[in-house]
Amino acid sequence: MKSVCVKDIVEAVSGRLLCGDPAMPIENIAIDSRTMKGNDIFVPIIGAKVDAHRFIQGAFAAGAVASFTSEHDSMEDPDHAWIRVEDTVRALQDLGAWYRGKIHFPIVGITGSVGKTTTREMIVAALSAEKKVTATSGNSNGQLGVPLVVSEMDLTADLGVLEMGMSEPGEMPRIARIARPSLGVVTNIGVSHIENLGSRENICAEKMHIADGFTRENTMILNGDDDQLVKYRGTTDFKCIFYGLGADNDYRAENIRVAEGRTWFTACCGDRKMEISLGLPGTHNVMNALAALAAADQLGVSWEGAAGKLSEFAGFARRLQILNKGDYTYIDDTYNASPASMKAALQVLDSVETSGRRIAVLADMLELGPDSPKYHYETGVYGRDLSIDQVFIIGELAANIGRAYEEKGIPVTCCQDNADAVSKVLAYRQPGDVILLKGSNGMHLGEVLKGLTN
Repeated sequence: MKSVCVKDIVEAVSGRLLCGDPAMPIENIAIDSRTMKGNDIFVPIIGAKVDAHRFIQGAFAAGAVASFTSEHDSMEDPDHAWIRVEDTVRALQDLGAWYRGKIHFPIVGITGSVGKTTTREMIVAALSAEKKVTATSGNSNGQLGVPLVVSEMDLTADLGVLEMGMSEPGEMPRIARIARPSLGVVTNIGVSHIENLGSRENICAEKMHIADGFTRENTMILNGDDDQLVKYRGTTDFKCIFYGLGADNDYRAENIRVAEGRTWFTACCGDRKMEISLGLPGTHNVMNALAALAAADQLGVSWEGAAGKLSEFAGFARRLQILNKGDYTYIDDTYNASPASMKAALQVLDSVETSGRRIAVLADMLELGPDSPKYHYETGVYGRDLSIDQVFIIGELAANIGRAYEEKGIPVTCCQDNADAVSKVLAYRQPGDVILLKGSNGMHLGEVLKGLTN
């Protein structure tokens, strides 16, 4: 944060200064008492298991100069500022929303069930061809992370890019109040967090709160191939632009092919066409690139510049990362999983050229609610029509994927745990094989990859 003092923060959050110097400068916000950057204000979050008020003194010892508190009504501390608030989370969000008012450049907000982070980074890459961009880093995309990211934005930038994630009802309106994006992007509507929201329709309605406050001057960029998002065609007061593979999309991809380890496609918008090369596998990454191209185009970046930067984008660790280790090729997609992302990963496995066999190591997809067995089975039904030679299954839910493969006569091996999976895959694999590892982060498939590559 720039040019902010304790008095400003007290006013921004409607708090009460219990002690400390109102003129003390504040440069950073921290919610972890162990990570101070200098002149920090500490925000003690009351969680389900831990009340971080007990870490306030530790935050001061680590370098914080101020703290919110909802548990003290008076305090004497000559060295630190204590600010009384009713709710520390709400105070954090109010502070983020207040600081957003100091940012005068456009902000792109990105949400969706799958592909948010990759799309975010592709948009950053495309915009950076001709603009100075400040953006979300890591996974700070929720109601705690977004105000932190906003507070760290470079005020000298031309554009900002924010990832905006939600997992429960009412969360996106709170995030949108802080971020106030000028342009929104929704990648797709899947079933992640459906246990909290009940249906894809509810997920879609929640995510579309990203457009809260939009007027006819604002633009939403939506996946026109998504059955939920296409419903917004012609029904909003603000401008909607659609991207996808279908012919009725404003930005669309044609002639998708894989050559020399890269994905090529023709990007089309009206009479304009351009060949684009991506260093990432999968049709879903073509979709992500289209969203980035559309955002760049709407914000005044040339197609040539955006395409050049997209061609340089190399992706992320643990997100469909292709690793060549000795005689084997691994597709590391262990960061997380949903039905859409697992289908995309299986599609990538199917597309990889190899002299050996294609092996899938698949684990549970979590947080899918009571219909989780059905979603796993449907994923298996999709995958069994692809060129996959052997499937290894980890977890009771993933067993439903295996059941779908077995029904078509494709070999399936069930594993008791990750260690058992390592043992069985090591015994099965042969030089030249390609091995995909895919499951929710909570299944810790990184352990399997480590066991295989060691």
